[in-house]
Formats: sequence, C-alpha cells, structure tokens
Amino acid sequence: MSSVRKRAWKTAEGEFKTAWVVDYADSRGIRKRKHFHNKKAADAFRIQIEGQMQNGTYRPDADKVTLKDVCESFLEHCAGRNERDERMTRKMLVVYRGHINNHILHLGHGLGSRTLSQLTARSVGEFRDRLRDTGVTVPTVRKILATLHSALEYAISQDWTATNAARGIRVIGPRDEGSRKIIPPSKEVVRGMLDAASEDLRLMLLFAATTGARAGEQWATRWRDVDLENRKLNISHRVDAYGEEGAPKTAAGVRSVPVSKQLVTMLKAWKLKSQFKKPGDLVFPNGEGNHIGHDNLIKRQFLPLLDTLQKVHPNDPANKPEPTRRFNWHALRHFAVSSWIEAGLAPKTVQTFAGHASLQITMDRYGHLFPSDDHQRAMDQIAEGLFA
Repeated sequence: MSSVRKRAWKTAEGEFKTAWVVDYADSRGIRKRKHFHNKKAADAFRIQIEGQMQNGTYRPDADKVTLKDVCESFLEHCAGRNERDERMTRKMLVVYRGHINNHILHLGHGLGSRTLSQLTARSVGEFRDRLRDTGVTVPTVRKILATLHSALEYAISQDWTATNAARGIRVIGPRDEGSRKIIPPSKEVVRGMLDAASEDLRLMLLFAATTGARAGEQWATRWRDVDLENRKLNISHRVDAYGEEGAPKTAAGVRSVPVSKQLVTMLKAWKLKSQFKKPGDLVFPNGEGNHIGHDNLIKRQFLPLLDTLQKVHPNDPANKPEPTRRFNWHALRHFAVSSWIEAGLAPKTVQTFAGHASLQITMDRYGHLFPSDDHQRAMDQIAEGLFA
C-alpha cells in the first residue's frame, strides 16, 4: 500500500518548506519515500506505483538508473560478446557506439540524463522528432531507434525496467518510400564491364553477378566452399570491414547456390594459377593470402572500370553500352537476383538462393520484376465476364 501526506519542515537556515510525500513499500518490502511540489503530482505517482505493483511491472531501480547507465553497461556487454565471439562483430559494436555516443546520449537532443522511470513512448517519440529536425535521414533514425531498443531490452534482462519505451515507435518515411523499387544494372552494362575488365576482376564480377553473394560472403569464400564437380557454392561465412569472419546475419544466410558452367570453368583456371589453392585458402585472396580489402578494390578497380565505360561509349555507341550512373558493388547482387527471376525461378527459390530471411523481403525488393502475364490474363477474364 502507498499513502500521500503533506510534510512541513524548517531548514538549517530557518526557512520553512512544504512538500507532498508518497510513502510506499517496494516489491522487496523496503520502504521508500518520494517528494513532490504539489498533491496532484503526488497522487499521479501513487496511482502509477500501485498499478505497477499490481501488474508486476514495478522495478525498484527504474527511479535511479539512467539511460546513460544502461547504455554504458550495454556497450560493455556487447564488447564482452565480441571478445567471446557471440554473434557480435566489431563493426556492429562500432555502430552501436556511434549511435549511442553521437545521438542517444547527445547533450543537445539525447535522452541520457533520463531515468528509466522517466523514459516513455512519448519521450522516445519526441527524441525521434528531434533527430529528424536536425537533418538525420529516415533510415538512420530507424537504425538509431533499433540500437535504443536493443539497449532497453538489455535493461529488461537486468531487471532495471519492465517495459521497453522504444518498442513500437515508428519512423514515417516519405510518401513514395514504398514505391522505390530496386532497378539492377542492365545485361548490356554488365556485359560491357566483363569485356572491359582485367582477367582477375572479370572473375570477381562474374562471381558476384551470377551467385548473388554479398561482398562479405564472396571475400570469405574458401575453396572448400566451392564444389566444382557438382557446380555448387556453399555460403556459411562473411567477413566484415575489419577482416573478421563470422556467420551470416541470419540463419537464412547459410545456403547453397548453383554455379554456372562458365563460372566453374573460370574458377578451375583461376585455381590452377593461384598459389593459394588449399581447401582452407581464400578463393579471392590478396597477395599475402588474406582477405581482400573491399574499399581498396572499389577505389582502385571497380569505379575506374565504370569510368572507362562512360568514356568509350561516345567513340563507339553501336558496340559499347550506354553510360550508366555509378552504382555500387552490391548492385551486382541485385543483377543476379533479377536474372534468376527472368529465368523463371519461383519466388521461394529466389528467396533461398538470395539468403533472405523471409519471402516478404524478396517480394518487397524484387516483386515488381516477376512476370505479370498471369495478372494480365486474370484482368482479361474479368473484363470478358462483364461483356458476356
């Protein structure tokens, strides 16, 4: 039970003061007292505490643990997971630190000084709006809130709070956000890249454009993962920007993808001339047998290749593909998926080969590329029925 009473006292300086006090016992039977300036605030707190006691959501530390305390402990927890290799990459840890230090605990618009009891859905919503007002993009705000959600889930696991104030907070994007579909590079452009690329880069491009492997998955591929006889690529690892290998982000990322005859032929020739051909060696190593530096490859080979294509078209427009806007390496994965769809693979098969966690992800990103003949035929039948 809790009670509200008015208290009056005299300070050491002789000043008389008054306050409204809520007396209550927490779930452990420890008596607590909280002061308020007026009776209305005291009554509101009493009702809140009694409700939390009844439904089991009261946590005694929620009044004294701040979000800053939670975030610091959460980052220590994540660092420990990284050291123990418990599905926490260094890149993910760096991202968490950036979101927390640059935004969540930011002195200007952050929430770090609030205690967990003061953290509400409304305060998180206002934090979201402050981020947008300062120019943070919709995708970045979503990622920041996802980090905040993870930190508060950690707080729940430590019995510091019973609710996650970031749960269900939406970030509304522009009206046309859902209509922005992936447009992969054309066959002509990819063919032009393969023709103009060096021998080594050509194989890397073809590998990405036909297997749909993500860059981190491609650079982590070892010879034991490539079944040249049965023409199959087994994907079970990825490497991050720090050269650290780990499992794919989701269980669906572990998969097998068929490999074309052309790619198998090129891989066999590549293996014969490579000094790194043991089962545990990387298929695409650097000169020392270690992981390729992706950013370095993009800067020194991939982007110059795109620039070359833009320069040769005006001199030979009939035989060279029309210049296209610069795209990133990941667009080759989009090209692979679009090629599977064009070849008639079922949506579920495309999802499996792409390593998507759900069919909805596949359809949201590539649904517009699937043939629509059946839809058109259905519309024709409906119209014919109206005129029968």
